[in-house]
Amino acid sequence: MNIGQAARRSGLSAKMIRYYESIGLLRPATRSESGYRLYQQEDLHSLAFIKRSRDLGFSLEEVARLLTLWQDRQRASADVKALATQHIEALNKRIEELVSLRDTLGELVAHCQGDDRPDCPILKDLANGSGCCH
Repeated sequence: MNIGQAARRSGLSAKMIRYYESIGLLRPATRSESGYRLYQQEDLHSLAFIKRSRDLGFSLEEVARLLTLWQDRQRASADVKALATQHIEALNKRIEELVSLRDTLGELVAHCQGDDRPDCPILKDLANGSGCCH
């Protein structure tokens, strides 16, 4: 199948498929006599694996490691679990950071009168919050 067909079947754009190929996540496609990329069923499995991994928030580096583990039939599942556990820890840290940001912004919004006066605690905090210009 050509890249357009592979894109439709994988749910990825042709641009992303070319990018994944260029960075080595996907093996280089075979080429037709006229130079068009041709993909096999095995390539679709790899693309589905990459897409699902990215959907779960794994970085490109982590996806590369997961692909290597997936293709290695001698792998230890402990290696896969360790990588996934590290990813969960990173997600939890990011969630904590986002909750803190949400709470801080919510507090600022609660203190803003939201009326016609120019005084605004949100803008005041943004202007003074970094501490760089006092």
